[in-house]
Amino acid sequence: MLTFFLVSGGSLWLFAEIALSLLEKMQTQEILRILRLPELSDLGQFFRSLSATTLDSGGARRSVIGDCTQLLTHYYDDARTMYQVFRRGLSISGNGPCLGFRKPEQPYQWLSYQEVAKRAEFLGSGLLQHDCKVGTEQFIGVFAQNRPEWIIAELACYTYSMVVVPLYDTLGPGSIRYIINTADICTVIVDKPHKAILLLEHVERKETPGLKLVILMEPFDDALRERGKKCGVDIKSMQAIEDSGQENHRVPVPPRPDDLSIVCFTSGTTGNPKGAMLTHGNVVADFSGFLKVTEKVIFPRQDDVLISFLPLAHMFERVIQSVVYCHGGRVGFFQGDIRLLSDDMKALRPTIFPVVPRLLNRMYDKIFHQADTSLKRWLLEFAAKRKQAEVRSGIIRNNSIWDELFFNKIQASLGGHVRMIVTGAAPASPTVLGFLRAALGCQVYEGYGQTECTAGCTFTTPGDWTSGHVGAPLPCNHIKLVDAEELNYWTSKGEGEICVKGPNVFKGYLKDEDRTKEALDSDGWLHTGDIGKWLPEGTLKIIDRKKHIFKLAQGEYVAPEKIENIYIRSEPVAQIYVHGDSLKAFLVGIVVPDPEVMPCWAQKKGIEGNYQELCKSKELKKAILDDMVMLGKESGLHSFEQVKAIYIHCDMFSVQNGLLTPTLKAKRPELREYFKKQIEELYSISM
Repeated sequence: MLTFFLVSGGSLWLFAEIALSLLEKMQTQEILRILRLPELSDLGQFFRSLSATTLDSGGARRSVIGDCTQLLTHYYDDARTMYQVFRRGLSISGNGPCLGFRKPEQPYQWLSYQEVAKRAEFLGSGLLQHDCKVGTEQFIGVFAQNRPEWIIAELACYTYSMVVVPLYDTLGPGSIRYIINTADICTVIVDKPHKAILLLEHVERKETPGLKLVILMEPFDDALRERGKKCGVDIKSMQAIEDSGQENHRVPVPPRPDDLSIVCFTSGTTGNPKGAMLTHGNVVADFSGFLKVTEKVIFPRQDDVLISFLPLAHMFERVIQSVVYCHGGRVGFFQGDIRLLSDDMKALRPTIFPVVPRLLNRMYDKIFHQADTSLKRWLLEFAAKRKQAEVRSGIIRNNSIWDELFFNKIQASLGGHVRMIVTGAAPASPTVLGFLRAALGCQVYEGYGQTECTAGCTFTTPGDWTSGHVGAPLPCNHIKLVDAEELNYWTSKGEGEICVKGPNVFKGYLKDEDRTKEALDSDGWLHTGDIGKWLPEGTLKIIDRKKHIFKLAQGEYVAPEKIENIYIRSEPVAQIYVHGDSLKAFLVGIVVPDPEVMPCWAQKKGIEGNYQELCKSKELKKAILDDMVMLGKESGLHSFEQVKAIYIHCDMFSVQNGLLTPTLKAKRPELREYFKKQIEELYSISM
């Protein structure tokens, strides 16, 4: 039996609804006969020929999936707030496993749904015993890495209508101080003692006078408690707060859909972080849009398992987790070390794997790095092409001859049970996405969005496994393009700045009216700052970025992120930062080679040496620059958009060294300052 998911516009939608009920009762050959398609390979092309969007009178586009008269606000009537989402999972699971964690070389241990719910009520009651108040005026900071206690703390807030404010150390000390003061946070729940010390240092310097209570998930010594006393901050263990709440239990006071649920401060690349205010309804609408799009093919189940390693301080991870909780599934947390992620996945055997493109790129590079001869690489590419042909036909499987010969080991490195991968936060390479869809034998979806629209506003349509776009609008929002005159993008050509409107769009920035007005216009449209283009099938392609543009000395506008997305496809390049100056006539770049790929690539070019030696090689630098410029020409870059000189840096940009945001975006001002000397030398040498 075979069920297909049809999407279209206008009168074809009625056909699709009728077809779905018929297709479930038919064999494949019957389907082909009715659709008049002679071969299975034609099915993928048939689905892609149908428009994934429909146009309204104002030029905005919306999904054809779901109710055509109004935008989707929720999927289940009994799950309209994040509190109800978890309670629904509790009911479905029959008190099954909920949150998992592991110690090194140990199997996962699990907290049940009932344990999590009880601990959340006790923690919430304990917060109320320590001068916190019921309601959305009460903001609670959570300053921790992904772990079960994070979710328990979040649910504790929702149980009594309080608001979660995630903190993360990569924001920097100044930003943490800014958030605590802006959100009037008096209580912060942290994981480790060193984070409590960081918070106390702010209080001791009289920078955060409102902070009164720090709650620790892990053990701490008496010296920390005494240090807190001296500056008027109560240091308590999370267990002590839960015990207090158990002794003084309070009846839950659940929130309403319109109530604030979280203030998610975006890391940003300039200035103070912005606190995006998201309601329970915002989050529910966003993940409901995902459920609606995938309802005929994904079927979230109680036995689904998600591996959690992307930061919980960001909405992408939180929205995907909400889907799992809503259906009584499990979430297993990594040990906290990204280098051990593969080991965690083998132990957990997840079915759902949220990722960012950078990780996909590294998986792709590692696979081809292991194909260390011309013959092995040819065979790998041949097998991938055979499976990619199946994917284009709508066949997703992991039991073909090509899987047995080439791809089963790759699949096993992810635990062997992954059935869905979701990627977002940055553009994914079409080459990488196409290969991994074939190699991993599972459905790979790409989404696009930002914190201000909760997480996603477009998503891959099941059945359309083409690459090079970010899918169609979710059923919870409209999308329109508006002219970006300064970049010469015009809606008359199907191009422009992407704007989003719907129940998943945020309510504004906390105590920041000016930046709220910049993001939200008077009609409620969110202006994303990204430039998009509508493709014939109704999907959206991200082609540029309105922000981070600058003028060169000759007056030409340059968008460095567009150029970086082209250069990053160079095989030896792991990271790239393109720099320009309005006083200069050309661009320069900082390149970090891939330590696993670059040595082999250099050897093929006849350049010998270890990684450190190669990074200093003028011959290698020229070879990499030539490869980048060639890619630029193939992608249609103008001559003024091509870098004229590069510096090879041997250490990766990272969150830890302050050069990447927690969502792995380049922090351009920090990169400019960090490489100030090298940039000056590049300009002086190239003049």
